[in-house]
Amino acid sequence: MLKVIAACGNGMGTSQIIKMKIGNVFKRLNIQVEVGHMSVGEAIGQAGNYDVVFCSDSLAGSFKAGGKTKIIGLKNLLSEQEIETKLKDAGLA
Repeated sequence: MLKVIAACGNGMGTSQIIKMKIGNVFKRLNIQVEVGHMSVGEAIGQAGNYDVVFCSDSLAGSFKAGGKTKIIGLKNLLSEQEIETKLKDAGLA
């Protein structure tokens, strides 16, 4: 099972919406996933405990490159199509 974080600037509304969209995509792809949500500040410190971090493109550079965690930046945080495409590009679907 993949462990995923949806991260936004303050960890409240936007990350909850991204979490729901991510869950929809993984369900459609029949991939088991545990999705959490938090602020980018929290996610930076905890990213190593997760397989994937989703956040806006503008915040993706806040994370250190390397390691096992994939950082996926989104242009349109509400686009399930973009989430699915980026998952496939990252080799996760």
